[in-house]
Amino acid sequence: MNVLFITIDQWRADWLGANGNDTIKTPNLDELAKGAALFKNHYTCSAPCGPSRATLHTGMYPTNHRSIRNGTPLDGSLTNLALEARKAGHEPMLFGYTDVTVDPREKHANDPDLKTFESVLKGYQVGAKLAEDSRPWLADLISKGYEVEAAGYSIYRPDPDFSLPEDRHSTFAPAKFKAEDSETAWLTNRTIDYLNTRFGDPFFCHVSYLRPHPPFISPPEYHDMYSPEDMPRPLHFGDANAVGDSHPMLGLAIDYIKQSSFFDAEDGLASDLSEQDVLQIRATYSALVSEVDANVGRLLSTLKATGQYDETMIVVTADHGEQLGDHHLFGKLGFYDQSFHIPLIIKAPKSWDAPARTVDSFTESIDIMPTILNALDQAVPAQCNGASLTPWLKGLTPGKWRNSVHWLFDFRDVENAIPEKALGLAHDECSVLVYRDDSFKYVHFAALPPLLFDLRNDPDECHNLAEEPDYQAVVLDYAQKMLSWRMKNENGTLHNYAVTDNGIISAS
Repeated sequence: MNVLFITIDQWRADWLGANGNDTIKTPNLDELAKGAALFKNHYTCSAPCGPSRATLHTGMYPTNHRSIRNGTPLDGSLTNLALEARKAGHEPMLFGYTDVTVDPREKHANDPDLKTFESVLKGYQVGAKLAEDSRPWLADLISKGYEVEAAGYSIYRPDPDFSLPEDRHSTFAPAKFKAEDSETAWLTNRTIDYLNTRFGDPFFCHVSYLRPHPPFISPPEYHDMYSPEDMPRPLHFGDANAVGDSHPMLGLAIDYIKQSSFFDAEDGLASDLSEQDVLQIRATYSALVSEVDANVGRLLSTLKATGQYDETMIVVTADHGEQLGDHHLFGKLGFYDQSFHIPLIIKAPKSWDAPARTVDSFTESIDIMPTILNALDQAVPAQCNGASLTPWLKGLTPGKWRNSVHWLFDFRDVENAIPEKALGLAHDECSVLVYRDDSFKYVHFAALPPLLFDLRNDPDECHNLAEEPDYQAVVLDYAQKMLSWRMKNENGTLHNYAVTDNGIISAS
């Protein structure tokens, strides 16, 4: 059996046609979903990039692996999906990035790996690495005659020859490179080269696409694919100060998130953007999603043309979502669903005779590692908090399954202490835990006021009920649920082992 594991960076669940978005064009992913299991209530357990990928690859809640920020080291003693896949005889190949910060105890202080959070996770061989400096892709552009100013994101500045209409936000302007030369196409080409030369040998291939991650700019063939007028209006939009006043963490985000973090801009806060600006950014984001979809289609066509499609498990998901102007926020942060509700499509091998289906039950990013290992007939390590989704893939409904999802967001700034100074917090007080089910979302802060949202009556999460007298029993109930969840999911690598007169045993 083969594995094709695809992550699409900063891709939120409602930006997929198969999930009910009638505007977005994702024909290849929609077609894949028709013959697969589509998990409609799938959530990442952490954000941003580094923590979310540490969670994906260790199968552990971030409360256990503790790689909780970009640049927070991942404990080198932990195993991961790639290392475990090697036990099945696979050589996992990476095309893209894993955004892992190495354990400093395993490196000399002068090792260059300790100056980046973009190291490659143990166990992967590199087929093509796409880091923030983009050097391998930039080399390809240079060979094609493009003028490249420097490594990094400067390549994403708009085409200087394009005349931006007065009524359009700057993200409408196209990139300087064609779609066939984009980093998305480049990464796809490298993956296709690999897939074309397997000649029947099994493979484990992890493709990590950057898009639709910022900078929000698309190639000329895609930049006008969507109209701002066709985009859904941002939620809870109109008064950014009112959003900021509703909670200290939101106030910090409203006052701090810069436009330049998302597109070519000299200054300005993201919260200063008008609704029309946001709609154009959403149109550009949609174009980037469609570009990735087209390239995923190329991968699927390659698998079919080479006879590898039927016996390949294909997993398509995201690391986390994107606020896209909802609640006047951009990026991936905090507690709103837009940052944590992500797509998940899994196509089982044909030999499983697995029925296509839609699963509405809650699933989490910690479930990916156990699912793939289960498919490879490998034992799931005791460190994993997730559960295999293979019963769902085989048309079964597990008798006991979770009825809630959970995530951690840590906003500490070890280097500059910006949140700490602004909010009067210690580093360890800059943490958020979320417990969400069908009825309520409870948001617990280490040292700030909690939040409670009634999701049945307030699905857009606009009205905090945590201080309302009529909801104090609900707050207590969900705080207890969160505590019980946390207690049941402490790091279990060794706690179910025991030494007896007959030697060491483990709980089944």
